[in-house]
Amino acid sequence: MTFQPNSPHARDVRYHLHPYTNLKAHEEQGPLIIERGEGVYVFDDSGKRYLEGLAGLWCTGLGFSEERLAKAAYEQMRKLPYAHSFAHRSHPAVIDLAEKLISLAPDSISKVFFTNSGSEANDTQVKIVRYYNNVRGRPEKKKIIARKGSYHGITLASASLTGLAYAHKFFDLPLDGFLHTEAPHPYHGAEPGESEEDYASRLAQMLDDMIVAEGPDTVAAFIAEPVMGAGGVMPPPATYFEKIQAVLKKHDVLFIADEVICGFGRTGNMFACETYGLKPDMLTVAKQLSSGYLPIAGAMVSDEIYQVLKEGSAEAGTFGTGYTYTGHPVSAAVALETLNIYQERDIVGHVRAVMGRFQERLMALGEHPLVGEARGVGLIGAVELVEDKAGKRNFDAARKIGARAAQLCQEEGVLLRPLANDTVAACPPLIIEPAQVEELFDGFTRGLDRLAGELGVAV
Repeated sequence: MTFQPNSPHARDVRYHLHPYTNLKAHEEQGPLIIERGEGVYVFDDSGKRYLEGLAGLWCTGLGFSEERLAKAAYEQMRKLPYAHSFAHRSHPAVIDLAEKLISLAPDSISKVFFTNSGSEANDTQVKIVRYYNNVRGRPEKKKIIARKGSYHGITLASASLTGLAYAHKFFDLPLDGFLHTEAPHPYHGAEPGESEEDYASRLAQMLDDMIVAEGPDTVAAFIAEPVMGAGGVMPPPATYFEKIQAVLKKHDVLFIADEVICGFGRTGNMFACETYGLKPDMLTVAKQLSSGYLPIAGAMVSDEIYQVLKEGSAEAGTFGTGYTYTGHPVSAAVALETLNIYQERDIVGHVRAVMGRFQERLMALGEHPLVGEARGVGLIGAVELVEDKAGKRNFDAARKIGARAAQLCQEEGVLLRPLANDTVAACPPLIIEPAQVEELFDGFTRGLDRLAGELGVAV
């Protein structure tokens, strides 16, 4: 593609190093430039409207034009644009946010440490796990187990937790001490005739075996997304977390629940911990905490962990970690207003009112000749595209069929995200209305039908 020399597209290609982008291909095709947003829609620089079917990056729960959040940012910017939390300092916005967040969190959680992103929050969780076991006199208990296909961030430590090849290739990752067990994916992982419960038992036994093989005195924590996001939108099979938590308790292994995508209503409850009966020792939140309007995240811990951190800080003289922008007042003010809106407008109730039809339309896509499986919960879902539907055989990854499907859906006015195994995900703003659910899936269906036409598959 040829760009005008000084056009935004040309300047983007010339100066901007993009995350998660094929840099060579980007020089040829250039960017989709989004200029403004309104509700669940965004508009590109030509004025074309798109239904933002992935809420940006799973984050803009309140859509793209919530005036209350803009006002909260403006008022806080004028009142106190910056303050830090180091060395006993604080400010009203972060105090109010911490109190509100703990009031909403699972009962096992008592403190929150603020960061700027989910990646930083999970990186901090790794540091807390190490600190905790060192203070307890268990310096060998440091290994952390995540799952293949998981996504927990992209710093050196959090990318080591992430179980996706692209987060590791050429970065010399994962670091030592990070392990990965099998992900719960019945479509490919369950044996013929195996029930969800039996499959869950087998996965729990595999985790148990891994911990025993490594040595329980060396394994510190297990981290899991309640619903795996970037790995392909995979809800857990029945009884999975019940059995996994029993294994962790048996071996005195901490449980970190990564609610970066699932938190704040996405699964039909304020937290997916409630949806799936999780009782974490540690909890990570981000994304919808501020509806994506400003960077903020949280590494949350139980009181038992906090008491050990307190003991260690007394010995060391400080809890020696933090960021310049930890609990930034403007981000904190916007996050607090976001949580207030979730409660005042009963966003969880709204999700419950529309998620039935969302899942109904999603599951209907499972009948499409290109779709091997449709899966989801609440207002998150995905379809996995396959070359052989009966044999559950995926396309050759080099063909990038999922990316092509997302491109065709974009042309049909719906923004979706291609993931591993040619999976295409939808995760719209929580405020989506019934008619917009229909619009989303109508565009999704048209995109898949066009792809089928290109591949010579009858619809």
